[in-house]
Amino acid sequence: MDTLKPDTLISNPSGTPVVASVEVAATASDVWQIVGDFGGFTKFIPALASIEVIGNGIGSVRYKKFKEGGLEVVEQLNSRDDNALFMTWTTIHNNLGVGSLWASMTVARVTDDKSIATWTIIAEPAEGNSASAEEFQAFLQGFADDAMNNVQKLFA
Repeated sequence: MDTLKPDTLISNPSGTPVVASVEVAATASDVWQIVGDFGGFTKFIPALASIEVIGNGIGSVRYKKFKEGGLEVVEQLNSRDDNALFMTWTTIHNNLGVGSLWASMTVARVTDDKSIATWTIIAEPAEGNSASAEEFQAFLQGFADDAMNNVQKLFA
Protein backbone atom coordinates (compact mmCIF):
# COMPACT_ATOMS: atom_id res chain seq x y z
CA MET A 1 0.00 0.00 0.00
CA ASP A 2 1.28 3.43 -0.91
CA THR A 3 -0.41 5.07 2.10
CA LEU A 4 1.50 3.15 4.79
CA LYS A 5 4.12 5.20 6.63
CA PRO A 6 6.23 4.55 9.73
CA ASP A 7 4.15 4.76 12.89
CA THR A 8 4.31 3.75 16.55
CA LEU A 9 2.00 3.45 19.53
CA ILE A 10 4.77 4.37 21.97
CA SER A 11 4.62 7.99 23.09
CA ASN A 12 6.11 9.96 25.94
CA PRO A 13 3.56 10.91 28.58
CA SER A 14 2.97 14.36 29.94
CA GLY A 15 1.98 15.22 33.46
CA THR A 16 3.27 15.78 36.94
CA PRO A 17 6.21 13.56 37.81
CA VAL A 18 5.87 11.17 40.74
CA VAL A 19 9.16 11.12 42.66
CA ALA A 20 10.10 8.57 45.32
CA SER A 21 13.48 9.18 46.88
CA VAL A 22 15.20 7.52 49.85
CA GLU A 23 18.49 7.96 51.63
CA VAL A 24 20.25 4.60 51.88
CA ALA A 25 23.02 3.60 54.29
CA ALA A 26 25.25 2.13 51.59
CA THR A 27 27.64 3.16 48.86
CA ALA A 28 26.12 4.45 45.64
CA SER A 29 27.68 1.49 43.83
CA ASP A 30 26.05 -1.03 46.18
CA VAL A 31 22.65 0.63 45.86
CA TRP A 32 23.00 0.75 42.06
CA GLN A 33 23.59 -3.03 42.06
CA ILE A 34 20.00 -3.35 43.34
CA VAL A 35 17.99 -0.50 41.76
CA GLY A 36 20.04 -0.42 38.56
CA ASP A 37 19.36 -4.07 37.80
CA PHE A 38 16.70 -3.78 35.07
CA GLY A 39 15.74 -7.43 35.58
CA GLY A 40 16.01 -7.38 39.37
CA PHE A 41 13.09 -5.29 40.60
CA THR A 42 11.66 -8.38 42.37
CA LYS A 43 14.32 -7.66 45.05
CA PHE A 44 12.41 -4.59 46.22
CA ILE A 45 8.90 -4.96 44.78
CA PRO A 46 7.40 -7.98 46.57
CA ALA A 47 4.20 -7.82 44.48
CA LEU A 48 6.21 -9.04 41.47
CA ALA A 49 6.18 -12.76 40.80
CA SER A 50 8.80 -12.71 38.04
CA ILE A 51 10.75 -10.65 35.54
CA GLU A 52 12.11 -11.89 32.23
CA VAL A 53 14.51 -9.67 30.28
CA ILE A 54 14.91 -10.18 26.55
CA GLY A 55 18.09 -8.75 25.09
CA ASN A 56 20.95 -6.86 26.69
CA GLY A 57 21.49 -3.18 27.37
CA ILE A 58 19.64 -0.31 25.77
CA GLY A 59 16.65 -1.55 23.80
CA SER A 60 16.21 -4.67 25.92
CA VAL A 61 12.67 -5.50 27.00
CA ARG A 62 11.48 -6.75 30.39
CA TYR A 63 8.29 -8.67 31.03
CA LYS A 64 7.04 -8.30 34.61
CA LYS A 65 4.36 -10.56 36.05
CA PHE A 66 2.63 -9.68 39.30
CA LYS A 67 1.61 -12.26 41.91
CA GLU A 68 -2.08 -11.41 41.78
CA GLY A 69 -4.74 -10.69 39.22
CA GLY A 70 -2.84 -11.72 36.11
CA LEU A 71 -1.27 -8.24 36.01
CA GLU A 72 1.66 -7.75 33.66
CA VAL A 73 3.87 -5.00 32.31
CA VAL A 74 6.22 -4.92 29.31
CA GLU A 75 8.88 -2.20 29.29
CA GLN A 76 11.83 -1.16 27.13
CA LEU A 77 15.14 0.14 28.49
CA ASN A 78 15.77 3.50 26.80
CA SER A 79 19.03 4.68 28.35
CA ARG A 80 21.54 3.49 30.93
CA ASP A 81 24.82 4.75 32.35
CA ASP A 82 26.49 2.57 34.97
CA ASN A 83 29.07 5.29 35.70
CA ALA A 84 26.54 8.11 36.18
CA LEU A 85 24.15 5.61 37.86
CA PHE A 86 20.95 6.21 35.92
CA MET A 87 18.59 4.41 33.58
CA THR A 88 15.29 5.24 31.90
CA TRP A 89 12.53 3.04 30.49
CA THR A 90 9.15 3.22 28.78
CA THR A 91 6.10 1.02 29.13
CA ILE A 92 5.10 -0.76 25.93
CA HIS A 93 2.14 -2.75 27.31
CA ASN A 94 0.38 -3.28 30.63
CA ASN A 95 -3.01 -4.18 32.06
CA LEU A 96 -2.70 -1.96 35.15
CA GLY A 97 -4.79 0.91 33.83
CA VAL A 98 -1.68 2.89 32.92
CA GLY A 99 -1.35 4.41 29.45
CA SER A 100 1.95 6.00 28.46
CA LEU A 101 4.64 5.73 31.13
CA TRP A 102 8.25 6.90 31.28
CA ALA A 103 10.44 6.30 34.31
CA SER A 104 13.96 6.82 35.55
CA MET A 105 16.04 5.40 38.36
CA THR A 106 19.06 7.27 39.68
CA VAL A 107 21.52 6.88 42.52
CA ALA A 108 23.58 9.78 43.89
CA ARG A 109 26.49 9.56 46.31
CA VAL A 110 26.05 11.55 49.54
CA THR A 111 29.10 10.24 51.45
CA ASP A 112 31.26 7.12 51.15
CA ASP A 113 28.61 5.07 52.95
CA LYS A 114 25.41 6.97 52.17
CA SER A 115 23.51 7.56 48.93
CA ILE A 116 20.15 8.67 47.61
CA ALA A 117 18.11 6.45 45.27
CA THR A 118 15.36 8.17 43.29
CA TRP A 119 12.61 6.68 41.12
CA THR A 120 10.79 9.20 38.92
CA ILE A 121 7.64 8.26 36.99
CA ILE A 122 5.65 10.30 34.49
CA ALA A 123 2.50 8.50 33.41
CA GLU A 124 -0.97 8.94 32.03
CA PRO A 125 -3.97 6.76 32.84
CA ALA A 126 -5.08 4.33 30.16
CA GLU A 127 -8.22 5.04 28.20
CA GLY A 128 -11.11 3.74 30.25
CA ASN A 129 -9.32 4.07 33.61
CA SER A 130 -12.02 5.41 35.95
CA ALA A 131 -9.57 6.82 38.54
CA SER A 132 -9.49 10.57 38.98
CA ALA A 133 -6.22 12.35 38.22
CA GLU A 134 -5.56 12.59 41.97
CA GLU A 135 -6.31 8.89 42.54
CA PHE A 136 -4.05 7.89 39.64
CA GLN A 137 -1.16 10.01 40.95
CA ALA A 138 -1.72 8.63 44.47
CA PHE A 139 -1.61 5.04 43.12
CA LEU A 140 1.71 5.70 41.35
CA GLN A 141 3.18 7.56 44.34
CA GLY A 142 2.19 4.80 46.76
CA PHE A 143 3.64 2.09 44.55
CA ALA A 144 6.94 3.95 44.07
CA ASP A 145 7.21 4.95 47.75
CA ASP A 146 6.65 1.36 48.89
CA ALA A 147 9.29 0.06 46.49
CA MET A 148 11.89 2.64 47.49
CA ASN A 149 11.20 2.12 51.20
CA ASN A 150 11.96 -1.55 50.57
CA VAL A 151 15.28 -0.55 48.98
CA GLN A 152 16.12 1.41 52.11
CA LYS A 153 15.24 -1.60 54.30
CA LEU A 154 17.52 -3.89 52.26
CA PHE A 155 20.48 -1.87 53.53
CA ALA A 156 19.28 -1.19 57.09
